[in-house]
Amino acid sequence: MTHLPYIAGAYGLTLVLAVGFGLSAAIRLSRARKRLAAIDPRAGR
Repeated sequence: MTHLPYIAGAYGLTLVLAVGFGLSAAIRLSRARKRLAAIDPRAGR
């Protein structure tokens, strides 16, 4: 019996979660910058 499916699945899940967290952080950062720019005009610099 080989452990390859378990190992591949674990690496795949880790990759999917890392990409998902990265995209979520980038989207949240973009939204926060837009909100800050709306409140403080100096923030666009």
